[in-house]
Amino acid sequence: MAYIGKTPTIGNFQVCDAISVVNGQAAYTMQVGGVNVSPESANHMIVSLNGVIQKPTDAYTVSSSTITFASNLVTNDVIDFIQILGNVLDLGVPSDNTVTTVKLSDSSVTTAKLNDASVSLAKLTATGTKSSSTFLRGDNTFAEPSGGGLVHLSTTDFSGSSANVEISLDYAAHENFLLVCSLIQGTSTGGGENCDVHFKRDGQGSFDTGSGDYGFGGMFYDIDTIYNVNQADAMEVFRGRAPSRDNSFVAQITGAGNTTTKSAFKVQFTQSDTPGGGTSAQTIHGVNFSSERIVAMRFSFTAGTVTKIKAKLYGYGE
Repeated sequence: MAYIGKTPTIGNFQVCDAISVVNGQAAYTMQVGGVNVSPESANHMIVSLNGVIQKPTDAYTVSSSTITFASNLVTNDVIDFIQILGNVLDLGVPSDNTVTTVKLSDSSVTTAKLNDASVSLAKLTATGTKSSSTFLRGDNTFAEPSGGGLVHLSTTDFSGSSANVEISLDYAAHENFLLVCSLIQGTSTGGGENCDVHFKRDGQGSFDTGSGDYGFGGMFYDIDTIYNVNQADAMEVFRGRAPSRDNSFVAQITGAGNTTTKSAFKVQFTQSDTPGGGTSAQTIHGVNFSSERIVAMRFSFTAGTVTKIKAKLYGYGE
């Protein structure tokens, strides 16, 4: 909207608190609600003394929150009111819970005014379920990865000495898993040891270790030896190796989260074999002869203890 002349100044017009006259005193502090206020100038004020409106500058001057009358006031004088007009430079600190949303102009809260990490997930208006297995889409909804994408579920970083190390399988949202183990070691230095894997079924207090609980087969690439499918008391990550060396593997675990198929365990294994002049590898296929959901697996060696496991578990497939 256009104006003729100067654009009107819109300000916070306020009436100052009552001021008691002190005999022989000319200067007084102006307050609103007990807080000092500083008008922009004497011309931004209406002052009534003894029922007479005073002329700015001639009858009084203002400096910060102090008004000084041209002469000392006496006991019978009365400051009727002081009204502040237009812009006010300093209204002091607002009282708690007094600044409402309507007092903030659009776009007045900028990124620079927000502390780092000050906006939590709870403050987002996105729809869907916020969890470690979902992500925020461009349409402001939380969703699980589609198309069988991998979801990181847990990290195992064990260092010490234990007969076995257990890793839990979360079958609530996934029935298939990928375990990427960058290092597994044991105390045994024997070259003919096995790394065993046992499964624990849903509702079961112990791991399956019966002689007919598992079947497995596989092949060493280096010696071209094919294992026949056998029944055994454990699946295996590797056979006939030295646990004390730097062993690593990737295991694909399928069917662990459903009750319609048996759980399968397929391992691609690699062993650093510096004394032997390089590395060796093998692939082993295992199956648990049960159709119950699997809640955990544990790793152990046929001799010695487990000293290190560094692994990440991922879930995929609903």
